[in-house]
Order: sequence, then structure tokens, then C-alpha cells
Amino acid sequence: MKTILLTGATGFLGSHLLDALLIAQYNVIITKRTKSNCWRISDHLDSITSYDVDRIALKEIFINHQIDIVIHTANCYGRNGESDFEVFKTNVLFSMDLLECAKKFNTDSFFNTDSLQYQYLNSYTLTKKQFVEWGKRYSISSKLKFINMKLEHVYGPKDDESKFISWFIRQLKEEVPEIKLTAGTQKRDFIHVDDVVSAYLLLLEKRVVLNGFVEFEVGTGQSIAIKDFLYWILNVYEEKYSKKVKSKLIFGSIPFRDGEPMEIKANLETFKDIGIRFYSTSSMSNLVLKTML
Repeated sequence: MKTILLTGATGFLGSHLLDALLIAQYNVIITKRTKSNCWRISDHLDSITSYDVDRIALKEIFINHQIDIVIHTANCYGRNGESDFEVFKTNVLFSMDLLECAKKFNTDSFFNTDSLQYQYLNSYTLTKKQFVEWGKRYSISSKLKFINMKLEHVYGPKDDESKFISWFIRQLKEEVPEIKLTAGTQKRDFIHVDDVVSAYLLLLEKRVVLNGFVEFEVGTGQSIAIKDFLYWILNVYEEKYSKKVKSKLIFGSIPFRDGEPMEIKANLETFKDIGIRFYSTSSMSNLVLKTML
């Protein structure tokens, strides 16, 4: 049984990964903070080993356990008023400490959770790029495999209320009279969290064929206009609750962000290169969407 150290386990993606890893019978150790809100993983707290990283040095975890794999999902977007230095501490300093421990204690694989990097997320973008460059360096100077997971627009149950899709659904539920939006012509690759978790599990099984630094774009490989995606959510919402939505969607009432790309979608070729047929099964499913409405 392989031992996985999972950071960010109390978060949206981390909690879904924890569920799946335990079902797959991995030995999972998690990191959190003393004041972390653990509502997403409350069912597991009595049965797993957890460490509060604000109380213990990361190296102590590696001394106490033989960590075969690190899955690093902890990050700071800077959405909640954090200073640039606070973003840097999480996305670079903490991440570098974790990476150094993985190298020093002969961990086989380090999965880093990356994402689309917009210019308007300045401190987040800069810190994530810096850490990926360090990952490349470490993968060259050691036997550590650094697998960089570049996630597209992930959505699903237990997501943060501040995230766009969760925010939009909340507006529908609260029957906000007018929901102000951009023109919605930007095309994005929306992927359900279940499909993202499947990608991690597939690569965990295939990691023996991976070497050095390798990067995977995780999405459906198809883009859809934000406007069309929101209307899909609206239609499924009306179907589930058998009533018309009272909110009016005001497209074009908010300008695009500076430097915002008009189309983004995942390139799945890297999966094919190692013999994996990765495809989405949940991302545009009405049945799956209803579980989060």
C-alpha cells in the first residue's frame, strides 16, 4: 500500500481527492492548519492521520512516515484580502519546503496542482509560475518525478462559495432580480471535479512510466461560451425544481478583465503520449449537475 501525503485536503479539490484515494485503498496522510474548516472531510477525521502544519515542521511528517507520493493541492489565490507576501508564503515558501522534504526523503512522485494563469491574478500567477520552475529544477537534479497538473475550470459540489459557478447558482437560489455578467462570449473548458479526480487516479497508476518533469492539461478538451454554459445551468435548475427562474441574466453589463483570453481549452495530447485515453464522463451531465443545485 502506497502512502500519499495530501495537502489542501480540507479544500474543494483536496476533499474529493481524499474520498477517492481512500476508496482506492491508499494510505493517506493529510496536512491542514489548526483553524482549518474541516466540514468537507469531517467523516474521515477519526480514521486518517493529519498534521497541523502551523504546529509541526513538514520534515517531521517525512521522518514519521515513508511518503511515496505527494499530492499538493494547497494554494492561496489572494481572493480573500491576503497580501502578496501571504500568497508568496503559501504558493512558494510552503511549497518549496514540501518539495525539499520530498527530495531529501526520497519520495517517488510529486503531483503539483496548477491552473490557468490569468494576468489579472498577478501575485497568484507569479508565485505559481515560480514554483513550477523550481519543480523543473528539482526533477533534473534528483530522481523526484514532478507531475504538474494544469487544471481548467473545475466545478462541482462542495466548491467555495466565492467561485464563479457556485456564486451563479446561489444567485439563482436567492432569486436575485438581476445577475450582472460580462458578454459571456469567452469560451472556457469547464470540467467537473469527479473527472479531475479521475485524471489524478489514472496518473497515479501510470506514474511508473513517467520521468522527470511532465505536465498535463486537465479538462474536457472542448470549450463552451460562458453564456451557453450558464444557460445550461439555468435550464437544469428549472428542470430540477419544476419552476421558472425569476432572475434575469444581464449579459454585457460588466466589462471583460484586462488581458482576458477569449478561448481556453485543455490539450489532452500528453495523456495520449503515455497511452491514457482520458475523457470526461461527468462534466456536461444534467444528472451530475443536479447534485450541486
